[in-house]
Amino acid sequence: MVRSFLASGGYMASLQKRLEPSGGSFTTGRVDREGSQRHPYVMATVDLNADMGESFGSWKMGDDESLLKIVTSANVACGFHGGDAVVMGRTCKAAAEQGVCIGAHVSYRDLAGFGRNFIDVDPARLRDEIIYQLSALRGIAAVHGASVRYVKPHGALYNTIVYHHDQAQAVVEAVRAVNSATGTDVAILDLPGALVLALAEQQGVRTLNEAFADRAYNPDGTLVPRRQEGSVLHDPDEVAERVVTLVTQGSVTAIDGTEVPIKADSVCVHGDTPGAVAMATAVRDRLANAGVELRAAA
Repeated sequence: MVRSFLASGGYMASLQKRLEPSGGSFTTGRVDREGSQRHPYVMATVDLNADMGESFGSWKMGDDESLLKIVTSANVACGFHGGDAVVMGRTCKAAAEQGVCIGAHVSYRDLAGFGRNFIDVDPARLRDEIIYQLSALRGIAAVHGASVRYVKPHGALYNTIVYHHDQAQAVVEAVRAVNSATGTDVAILDLPGALVLALAEQQGVRTLNEAFADRAYNPDGTLVPRRQEGSVLHDPDEVAERVVTLVTQGSVTAIDGTEVPIKADSVCVHGDTPGAVAMATAVRDRLANAGVELRAAA
């Protein structure tokens, strides 16, 4: 059953609660050069992540080799929306060689739709499919001397578990089950204020907040649907400046021009966006010029 989490204002209430200062990498009350008060959620460090390993068979997507030289975390597809055993192994090996943190980019079983279609799957089945994907990637990563440190749901699943209680709970149960069985501390990465993160915190699963460099935001902090014009940003300089503002000011400009407070442990640059390498490079360089250190969050 889907709870009216967004319609009731539950998302924004959860977002505001999660934005309360809690230590970590955020500095409260910093003052900028003009003497005005900055937003209280300012970071000195941030993680830069990208989706990878989404090629399969003879079909290629993204320039993973180049992106791995830029980002600090790699969201590796686990075969349900993209990727296959060979690609997963190659990506984990390359990430390990570059010292890049590995996350499981789990999805609905939707290879034809690239994981962008909502599937009304039975929660127990979804839980088992997340366990399957996470466990497969853990085994492949281990062969290459690496570990999986977090789960980032992909596409429609990512957006659905912002508000869908049963599917969010299924994801939490899957990660919690793997952690319990293996003695690991795999985290869940999703939007600040997402229901899945609230449930995870209640059940002892580590959480990470994510922002997007190249996606437009609604005023309530959710992402503008890809089918809507202006949902994806393409100019590297614009995106880089937007990320610097996000990291140093703690907010992002929504599609209607309002400012939305965002607390992000990690910022995503999509690997399938045209010009992704140039965009990631611009973001990295602009953050460095602003004195922000890139460091894996998980």
